[in-house]
Amino acid sequence: MHDTSADPLEEFRKVNLHSTTNLARQAAQAGVKRLVYVSSIKVNGEETREGQKFSETDPPAPQDPYAISKWEAEQALHRVAGETGLEVVIVRPPLVYGPGVKGNFAQMLNVVAKGIPLPFASVRNLRSLIYVGNLADALIACAIHPAAAGQTYLVCDGEDVSTPDLLRQLATGMGVLARLLPCPPALLRLAGKLTGKSHQMGRLLDSLQVDGGKIRRDLGWRPPYTLREGLQNTVASVRRIDVVKRNSDERRK
Repeated sequence: MHDTSADPLEEFRKVNLHSTTNLARQAAQAGVKRLVYVSSIKVNGEETREGQKFSETDPPAPQDPYAISKWEAEQALHRVAGETGLEVVIVRPPLVYGPGVKGNFAQMLNVVAKGIPLPFASVRNLRSLIYVGNLADALIACAIHPAAAGQTYLVCDGEDVSTPDLLRQLATGMGVLARLLPCPPALLRLAGKLTGKSHQMGRLLDSLQVDGGKIRRDLGWRPPYTLREGLQNTVASVRRIDVVKRNSDERRK
């Protein structure tokens, strides 16, 4: 999220491309039959238009160094598979949330918990997410199902949500009021541009929808948790951490 390297792409390549390729070759030499690689929906792109969903048949369109390195790793793994016989399965998740979530999602939780007014009531986007429990279950299916070998799968909860609806559900889980104010999205984009936070604002305003139908058809996979259950589990974990922290602070006094 905060690239400080003079060459971010090469830094991402060290782990996402070169280390992944090295691991795959060693796995093949050790007799490992299958490798399941967690890539990123960012390989498909950063946003979708109204009525459109990303699918496995879309041409890759990575736009930043992280996404480019993930796409390069996918291609490298397929080359290793062709050379060694190692079965490779690629999984591209969207934003992953759950207990211990960090990054933008954690910041969102913190802001909602504090009751800070947010100018997103007029946003009409839709975004696909995946709860960490659903992702883990999908990875297990990809690891053991015979039909998964050589495939690429996009995975999601299957319930897309808008930014304001997501904020409301998080607030409900925390027992606080979601303080959402109306503001034209165009004005929010301008504010993001003026403050150098266009990318962060885009994630709150743009749509990014995933078609998770292929893994359901091929593997018969269904997410074991609903979006609501995943968000409730995420919020519950944050509240437990807060309780532990308060108790610890009180003992130190």
